[in-house]
Amino acid sequence: MPMSHDHHHSHDHPHDHSHAHDDERWKHDGVRVIPGNQLDPNVPSTAGMDRKAAINFARVGAQKLWAGTVTIRPDAKTGAHHHGHLESIIYVVRGKARMRWGEHLQFTAEAGPGDFIFVPPYVPHQEINASPDEVLECVLVRSDGEAVAINLDIEPVEKPETVLWIDPIHRDPADKT
Repeated sequence: MPMSHDHHHSHDHPHDHSHAHDDERWKHDGVRVIPGNQLDPNVPSTAGMDRKAAINFARVGAQKLWAGTVTIRPDAKTGAHHHGHLESIIYVVRGKARMRWGEHLQFTAEAGPGDFIFVPPYVPHQEINASPDEVLECVLVRSDGEAVAINLDIEPVEKPETVLWIDPIHRDPADKT
């Protein structure tokens, strides 16, 4: 038996074609711009660094992300710490960052403007401003809307082992083959 084509034109349910409800909802719960001069300094701190929150649960209702800035004075370094179960991404805006990590901060790597740094959960680490005269400015993003910083009492090794980023695209400079 052939299907009737009349159903394609009838509305079986009431439609409200006004978008006023969405407009009202999204006006306040849509895109948010947080001016750089209005960041919140009330975040868990680690000695040697100035953290400020831009995006978190308290400010914008973020459930799964935290974002903010980190500034480290020339020649300064943070205390050893980790961020619990959170993943962290650090983007270097200005200056020269030296990261140390490991149970005795025995590994090290450096990053400059435009570089991204990934810190997995529970990894003990320390951020160092490797420049004697330029402030280190970074943007920081973490995988939860709440900030977590667990400061650690670690006796660092004297000379950390440099870890180069080597993958199929980046060759070890010492490899002359």
